Amino acid sequence: MRALVFRLALLLCVCVGLLTLATLLIDVFRDGIGRVSVDFVTNLDSRIPARAGIKPALVGTLWLMGLVILIAFPVGVGAAIYLEEFAPDNRFTRFIELNVTNLAGVPSVVYGLLGLAVFVRFMHMGRSILAGAFTLALLILPVIVVASREALRAVPDSIRQGALAVGATEWQTVWHQTLPAALPGALTGVILGLSRAIGEAAPLITLGALTYLNFVPKGPLDQFTAMPIQIFNWVSRAQPGYQQAAAAGIILLLVVLLAMNIVAILLRNRFERRW
Repeated sequence: MRALVFRLALLLCVCVGLLTLATLLIDVFRDGIGRVSVDFVTNLDSRIPARAGIKPALVGTLWLMGLVILIAFPVGVGAAIYLEEFAPDNRFTRFIELNVTNLAGVPSVVYGLLGLAVFVRFMHMGRSILAGAFTLALLILPVIVVASREALRAVPDSIRQGALAVGATEWQTVWHQTLPAALPGALTGVILGLSRAIGEAAPLITLGALTYLNFVPKGPLDQFTAMPIQIFNWVSRAQPGYQQAAAAGIILLLVVLLAMNIVAILLRNRFERRW
């Protein structure tokens, strides 16, 4: 009886969640689909709602996500390999593992404060794309490390033992056998991490990312804005034109997110078939 009640409650929660999500998506598409156009994508932001575009925020988001992948993926997978394959089982290692797991639940604004203190002020990166990318990379690193460790742990020990039996070193075994088998799981962690990072506004606002930008960033050391910040800026304004622009920005953000996830899923499936 208790199991049936639990299942009914879980089903009710799922139905309510899906209904809420569907209502929000319908409302966003109804308000914003008319604003989605080439001009909206290629125009700069404007004080006139009808002329406001999202190009600086879109380019800033693409810069951020590209740098976040370059920073977080090798560091996260490398940390997972060390902790799972090479690290000794002692108190220090267990302390690191516990903290990596706990860091996944830290509020994103705390990472923003850390990025402001370390990357903006101590390392003198300024309020640049690079500082924002390092901050978001720290934000998603725990997710990538945990997912990569689980993927490495799922690789059968017989693969490792077979490679060692034919004379491979421990590093050769990891690089040529264990890592290729675990890479699809690691890419799943990357998908989850990027899905979180692309929608974060709080750490970037804490860093000092601009809410109004009338130029397109051309390098990692330029000042920037991002799509969540631009959407937040438009939503906070009272004019109906800005509300429509915010809805159009949400639609475009969903498109970018889906495109990134599709690419990552295709890469993951390709590695799975190759293995």
